[in-house]
Amino acid sequence: MNREQAKDRILTLRRELNHHNHMYYVMAHPEISDYDFDQMMEELIRLENDFPEFSDDNSPSKRVGSDINLEFEQVRHNYPMMSLGNTYSREELEEFDARVKKIITSEFDYICELKYDGVAISLTYKNGSLLRAVTRGDGEKGDDVTRNVKTIRSIPLKLNGSGYPDEFDIRGEIFLPRAGFDKMNAQRMENGEPPFANPRNAAAGTLKLQNSSLVAKRPLDCYLYYLSGTGFFHYDSLKMAREWGFKIPLEYTKKAKNLDEVFEFIDYWDVHRKDQPFDTDGVVIKVDSFQFQEQLGFTAKIPRWAIAYKFKTERARTRLNSVSYQVGRTGAITPVANLEPVSLAGTVVKRASLYNSDQIELLGLRVGDWVYVEKGGEIIPKIVGVDTDARETESKEFVYINSCPDCGSPLVRNNDEAIHYCPNTFGCPPQIKGRIEHFVSRKAMDINIAEATIDQLFRHRLIADISDLYKLEYMQLVMLERFAEKSAGNLIKSIEDSKKIPFPRVLYALGIRFVGETVAKKLARHFGSLENIMNAGFDELLEVEEVGDKIAGSIIEHFSFARNREIVSGLRDAGVQLELNRSENESSTNLLAGMSFVVTGSFEKYSRDDIKSMIEQNGGKSMSGISSGTQYLIAGSKPGPDKMKKAESMGIAIISEDDFLGMLNKS
Repeated sequence: MNREQAKDRILTLRRELNHHNHMYYVMAHPEISDYDFDQMMEELIRLENDFPEFSDDNSPSKRVGSDINLEFEQVRHNYPMMSLGNTYSREELEEFDARVKKIITSEFDYICELKYDGVAISLTYKNGSLLRAVTRGDGEKGDDVTRNVKTIRSIPLKLNGSGYPDEFDIRGEIFLPRAGFDKMNAQRMENGEPPFANPRNAAAGTLKLQNSSLVAKRPLDCYLYYLSGTGFFHYDSLKMAREWGFKIPLEYTKKAKNLDEVFEFIDYWDVHRKDQPFDTDGVVIKVDSFQFQEQLGFTAKIPRWAIAYKFKTERARTRLNSVSYQVGRTGAITPVANLEPVSLAGTVVKRASLYNSDQIELLGLRVGDWVYVEKGGEIIPKIVGVDTDARETESKEFVYINSCPDCGSPLVRNNDEAIHYCPNTFGCPPQIKGRIEHFVSRKAMDINIAEATIDQLFRHRLIADISDLYKLEYMQLVMLERFAEKSAGNLIKSIEDSKKIPFPRVLYALGIRFVGETVAKKLARHFGSLENIMNAGFDELLEVEEVGDKIAGSIIEHFSFARNREIVSGLRDAGVQLELNRSENESSTNLLAGMSFVVTGSFEKYSRDDIKSMIEQNGGKSMSGISSGTQYLIAGSKPGPDKMKKAESMGIAIISEDDFLGMLNKS
């Protein structure tokens, strides 16, 4: 490579790395894998060393990635939060070990820790109380997110015991456990919102929310793993910090006497990391002695006494055959890559989401390209790169559609969103069928009808909206292909039974954007009837717990359409429950206010859903998974073993169905 070629490549790499730094740390929306980013960074560092005349103090190689958001107050760290050197190579670990032993000639231990895939945080404590929480930012200063961090229950506001310094910093990682992430994404999709790409993005986005009450509703967790200036050894300092009340993951930490034991730790967790309730992307190896850490010191960018070995994400190379488009019930358009089938992480991958037009443009995709596919969080297939060297010369640049693939309506895109929408709400078939599918789902009206049957009824023009389900007649159904007398009768009965579904579930079933199950229940109890909700003003809606500007605006917009009011009228005429009945109002109490429950197993007197309803009807909170905020686990026969084990380990009260009913009767 000559001088001019090197200059061009260096400028290109800097531009691309700056872009990806911004997408990762500011936008919390990474577009390439960590491996690809690290490879680009290594190439830039190598070229800058070979051609020092092109040195630049503002090069991304000279700084730690930034997550600064200027809406937060900037705080300078007491001492820099440096990044770690990364490697995917065992040979480079051996080189690291050799460098350490050149300086440290006496015996020493390494400490091996899992590298948690979340957001780095620095916590400052003064006189045993949390003073400040600051993100890594640019390494020198970061965002003050104390208000948000105080909502994370695993972070102590006051320390236990004694012996801690008057003022000190402790550092760690804030993350979202997979179960909480999955629940959040399910709720977002129910509300018609795009899901988060992975738990790390969701955690980063949550910490940047301006409303700390919203942060409190998301199940963030935090592991702490570095405490400076206390004692003589890193591992001993972690044990001390655990006694003070910090959540220190010693179960994922090991003292290693040599590199062979380090490799044993890496090999074990490369297999077993997938069984853990959180994401981890590697192992951090640190010299245990603080004295030796000080001797080894730092380069301009990284500590010489620590290194991160990163697990290589499994990827596959395959051909992009075509791109198709899905239309959701809210009109959101999702492009989908149709791939030549390829084996990846134990499954055959044929399709991958492309998220939006911006993602396609950034990848530079063309139909017919050979592409690299990974599984995001080991689960969701995604395209992470293109093999441009294998591109056919006659390939054409990709052109994103400008009209709905189903109804042909011109697509629209809001200035503050990356997604295109079809605005033909009441005339676009996938939107209509999607709303009907949501309406009949188990958590909504629980009507026993398959998607294929909905499609068949729609094609025969027997249904055009959710209210038309209640106009179906037995003789209409038996005339259709694949409908026997029994199946026709079962569907009519299931539709008739749905008229008994309580009003909160009916409200959720309407599919109002951003109104999920929980918000629907709170709206129903506050207003008592759909009529009252339809006629409520913006400020009146804001009086309901968990209803903010976005939800209130969505409700008002929904009922501003005459068609939606006509649908409500049709449901009313059919006898669907559009208000709380007297028994629901009378049985609603605050007996369980402030109490939180998880329900598991099978029960004799009531179903699980019935028990959850009783909890909520009496002011309690029904949770899907056990966390530090859980007070009771109601266990029936054949309870979930993981829930039982976790409840026992956390000291959570395990009660029976009769115990729970006794709580209500006593109260």
